[in-house]
Amino acid sequence: MVDEDTQGKRRIIIIGVSTFLLVAMVVAVTVGVNFKSINGSDSENNTDDKPRVATTVKAVKAFCRPTDYKKECEESLLANVGNTTDSRELIKFAFNITIGKIGEGIKKTNVLQEVEKEPRAKMALDTCKKLMDLSIGEFDRSLERIKKFDLDNLESFLMSLKVWLSGAITYQETCLDAFENTTSDASGKMKTILTSSMHMSSNALAIISDLSDNLLNFNSNSNSNSNSTGDGRQLIENDKSKYVSEQIVSHDDVNEVPSWVGDDSSVGVRRLLNVPQNKLNPSAVVAKDGSGKFKSINDALKQVPEKNQKPFVIYIKEGVYQEYVQITKKMTHVVFFGEGPNKTRIVGNKNFIDGINTYNTATVAVQGDYFVAINMGFENSAGPHKHQAVAIRVQADKTIFYRCSMDGYQDTLYTHALRQYYRECTISGTIDFVFGDAIAVFQNCTFIVRKPLQNQQCIVTAQGRKEIHQPSGIVIQDCYILPESQNVTLEHKTYLARPWKNFSRTVFMKTYIGDLIQPDGYMPWQGPNGTLTGMNTCFYAEYDNIGPGSDKSKRVKWPGVKVLNSKAASNFLPSMFFHGDDWIKATRIPYSSGEKPPKQ
Repeated sequence: MVDEDTQGKRRIIIIGVSTFLLVAMVVAVTVGVNFKSINGSDSENNTDDKPRVATTVKAVKAFCRPTDYKKECEESLLANVGNTTDSRELIKFAFNITIGKIGEGIKKTNVLQEVEKEPRAKMALDTCKKLMDLSIGEFDRSLERIKKFDLDNLESFLMSLKVWLSGAITYQETCLDAFENTTSDASGKMKTILTSSMHMSSNALAIISDLSDNLLNFNSNSNSNSNSTGDGRQLIENDKSKYVSEQIVSHDDVNEVPSWVGDDSSVGVRRLLNVPQNKLNPSAVVAKDGSGKFKSINDALKQVPEKNQKPFVIYIKEGVYQEYVQITKKMTHVVFFGEGPNKTRIVGNKNFIDGINTYNTATVAVQGDYFVAINMGFENSAGPHKHQAVAIRVQADKTIFYRCSMDGYQDTLYTHALRQYYRECTISGTIDFVFGDAIAVFQNCTFIVRKPLQNQQCIVTAQGRKEIHQPSGIVIQDCYILPESQNVTLEHKTYLARPWKNFSRTVFMKTYIGDLIQPDGYMPWQGPNGTLTGMNTCFYAEYDNIGPGSDKSKRVKWPGVKVLNSKAASNFLPSMFFHGDDWIKATRIPYSSGEKPPKQ
């Protein structure tokens, strides 16, 4: 047993080494690369006339070592970096080369759109341009963050880079998804156009992930006294007395200010909730009856300052608002505060059958970071016969939904990308009604399975992680999975998940699972030509759940269905999964990190 003083010194040394590695960006050291020339000789034997070139080649090879597409990584860098050996500069070159590739794709998309005749393909090309622009935005802010990284919070810094690069990959993949069910050959052309940028994006994420993983391993190994859950964390025991009936009870509309609210907040939510509604002083008031300054939510959003850094609170009074709302990338720190999810509702009905691709069917689209919604309802009323019809699409970082409802049928909640937290929300639907590639955590939420079309079966989640290095996934903790009515249980098969993309990842923890869930639990994704995918490479797990549908003895025996012990499950605690949760705690919205407080 190592004494505490020795452990402390060792930890300081490790953190110091990790910091040095980050400052220098010497990825090669963290993966144990020895610096040999391409001729196999040690660097000491280089002749005087070519040491600089040989050293650059070695640096590039070391830099590209963790990637899946090494040849593209090496060739693109060697063609652009000159004699650079500084790994920080290599990072910048790699990011800028990728941005350039995506930019070239946008130009080619414009050309394709000019000659395209099929309406769905034309819409898909337009969607691609928007998504590729968002992808460039994620690289841009990653570059900006690298210039200003904080040595005091390395883990959070690296996690943000991973999240943003993951988002960039998701946006490019969504571009290709937009061509689903089109007959045009534009899909194949677009895939060819994006291949290089998608490979370069994957490489960038692999490099940052490798550095992040090594840092976490250093820190984990330094804590030799950790308990069975790892890093000193202890999972809170499931309350086995928890019980829920099969009768669905809607969330009560909330009109009183919770007693737990504090006095101040970096995002303004604490202050907002700390005063009675009749004394609110929001940035804008929306009311259909004319009692507010605005009658539509979109008109109120026009008042949000560009690149807003303060909470812009939009108080939305009771009413059904039939409009399509977009919180753009420039509208940051926006707060929607309604009078209850059954009173303040935003409703649309765009859908796939009427000729709109899934991405563009959303009633509400959130792109502005630090968005918060409280006591709001979001709905797509198209119905099950209209197939894909999104109620809300969320692609903003560090977003929070508290006591909201998301209602639809197929593809209700599109957790598209970046970090998202849902608390005490109700999500209803039929097929894949929670889907996307965000880092999404649901706590104390209720998932209601509705009645689909006659020959359809229901699936609660379809997570879309494409790359193994992506930090994305869905965690459902302390929630309820229930049928809308007993007819759903008797007439239609229902599954917890199916793998939309190869590395789909979903974890169910301490959740009540009703008897509507089939004993096998999961179903494969049926790809082109009837091929079944995802069974070997997905990551699906259940830990400490209860209810008649939680029996794991008859679950499918895929390699991708995992069994978690307490230590492995602790990696999916919100505090661990997000790798930093101050943005949630700052709001004072109810939140459980999932761990017991340390003993005093």
